[in-house]
Amino acid sequence: MDIVLLLYCNLLFMRVLIIKMSSMGDIIHTLPAVTDATKAISNIQFDWVVEEAFTEIPKWHKQIQQIIPIALRRWRKSIGRTIQSGELKQFYTQLRAQKYDFVLDAQGSIKSAITCYLSQGYRLGMDKHSVRERLAFLAYQQTFSVPWQQHAIDRLRQLFAKALKYPLSETEPDYGINKENLIQTKIELPDNYLVCIPNTSCATKLWSNHAWSLLIEEMTAFGINVLIPWGSENERKNANRLINKNPLTQVLPYLNLNEMAAVLINAKAVVAVDTGLSHLSAALGVPTVVLYGPTNPSLIGTIGPSQLHIKLSVNENDMENNTRILEKITNNLRPILKI
Repeated sequence: MDIVLLLYCNLLFMRVLIIKMSSMGDIIHTLPAVTDATKAISNIQFDWVVEEAFTEIPKWHKQIQQIIPIALRRWRKSIGRTIQSGELKQFYTQLRAQKYDFVLDAQGSIKSAITCYLSQGYRLGMDKHSVRERLAFLAYQQTFSVPWQQHAIDRLRQLFAKALKYPLSETEPDYGINKENLIQTKIELPDNYLVCIPNTSCATKLWSNHAWSLLIEEMTAFGINVLIPWGSENERKNANRLINKNPLTQVLPYLNLNEMAAVLINAKAVVAVDTGLSHLSAALGVPTVVLYGPTNPSLIGTIGPSQLHIKLSVNENDMENNTRILEKITNNLRPILKI
């Protein structure tokens, strides 16, 4: 395959299908590898299979051509209705409409491996020691070793370089996001604001509401506006509890990912728990403080300019530790917010 690949690199367009369906952070982690590949192989073209909730993210990259949405999260809730609706057939038809030179499974799960197997193209993926779910490697025609004990972005950059046969880039990760299309928003935003992201679906990743309230009070006392996004009704209610009718705070309306990106990219800084939006903030180059629970940030933490990672206490109500965390956050934000 190396000789064939070399011919494609030099004579023809190389069409590659990426299989990376979820989650938000994992999808964002894949973008630097796409940038590396497009810099190394000038005539490469990428399509991408991604969960329908995250289709905006690959579109932000300058080199992604076609998005193939998949709705496994929704389909599995009602298999019978999904089959009757014809959505599975429609997805299968779209998946096989194009014959690709290579299909690269960058996820390494059973569901991504099956999707890879059903596509049309030479199937590439991680070997049995590197995939997320062991049996996934059986779907690939060629596999590659990608050691686990390194950051997810580094693993993906190595996978793409090995699979597509170009030298591994040693530059800082470049997410390749076309930011000009994200700066404009219809939402009325204050001139000087901080985004706080206190909500996540995983309880072990939360910081106490009392600590968040203290942070918000401190920032608004300096004249900084604080905006809080949400993704569910419970998160919206929690955000309203945190602002406590403070005139310099705002609970945002429900936003799609394009709108959320516009809010983040115009922010002076972001303080967030370990969630997909923290990775989006980092990818957009926004100074971000991320509070980590059980997650090891050296493996899947945010990467970008002006990122600060802080480990939370196992007990989210540990006031002594929360006071230290508040001090770290404030000291980090002072030069950024000029307070």
